[in-house]
Amino acid sequence: MTIHDLELIDVCKTYPDGTTAVSDFNLQVEPGEFVAFLGPSGCGKTTTLRMIAGFESISSGRIMIKSKDVSNIPPERRPTSMIFQNYALFPHMNVRENIGFGLDVKKMPAAERDRKVDRIMDMFGLSELAERKVDRLSGGQRQRIALARGLVVEPQILLLDEPLGALDANLRRVIQNELKLLQRELGITFVFVTHAQSEALGLSDRIVVMNSGRIEQISRPHELYTRPRTAFVAHFIGSNTTLAGSDLAFEGENASVQTAFGRMTGRCSTPMAAGAQAMAVIPAEAMRISAASPKAVPTGQNQLHGRIHMRHAVGSIGHFKIDLGGGHVVDVETSTDNKHLMALTVGDAVSVDCPPERITIVPAS
Repeated sequence: MTIHDLELIDVCKTYPDGTTAVSDFNLQVEPGEFVAFLGPSGCGKTTTLRMIAGFESISSGRIMIKSKDVSNIPPERRPTSMIFQNYALFPHMNVRENIGFGLDVKKMPAAERDRKVDRIMDMFGLSELAERKVDRLSGGQRQRIALARGLVVEPQILLLDEPLGALDANLRRVIQNELKLLQRELGITFVFVTHAQSEALGLSDRIVVMNSGRIEQISRPHELYTRPRTAFVAHFIGSNTTLAGSDLAFEGENASVQTAFGRMTGRCSTPMAAGAQAMAVIPAEAMRISAASPKAVPTGQNQLHGRIHMRHAVGSIGHFKIDLGGGHVVDVETSTDNKHLMALTVGDAVSVDCPPERITIVPAS
């Protein structure tokens, strides 16, 4: 029998007023895996994390750690450690005391506690700050202290609730890199809550996308980005255009739907029946723009025609909005190295081609 580090089985959370925060949550996490919970505010990701930690009771279902049911075990007796967005450090304690707090709660002998604290302070480059009060330190230093405090108790699972949210963009990128390297070095299972898709895509082994208390999709980052399985994921992850379609048809490994702009061909990411309503999902970076005659009409599948509604460049990426008419605007991203393309201006007529292998067909929302 496979032993998972963490398993959630039909976990639900309903509050006394009848509000359902999490419904039918099922997940298996492998040893040493980095899993991210991703979704908009209020989707239930933090509630789920708190249920794993034991700070929030479950209404039904089971939470298993190493095949042991911990659903009714209090937080202090679970083999988990949680790091909060605000770090929850004690301002009246110095760095050493903050890091060693969990070991003091466990009533660890002083000599062993000091040895563990010294070792992890050295690992995080905090030794020189050992006697400093934490309220006099930078955001990055406090974040390292919170990580050290969470890891010094040697948890089987480290739970992180948007721990980088309070950092500025540059420091956030630095800590992201350190966090992934640390997780690989220690081999500890990480469960990470974030609403920032770039963070989830860059750090995790798998991503759980949540919406209104339910799981929309669980996938590895590349699959999630390139093959969304629902309309919600298609709109939430990346920069995609979605075209409503009907009359789903199959030919070999390809599927196609009839849209207001012609038939669009791509690949299904989830089983669907022929003739169904569906949506064509087109990533912004997958579309190719070329100058076109003002009177051009589509000449084949996966070809659109319109006019440039807006254009701007950010670094090496050119961003275009193409007006297809009838209130439909598609987003296109391209390299600014294409001088002919970047010479196009607002109002110019263009053709947009979409390779079938880059288009995903998902069930209609």
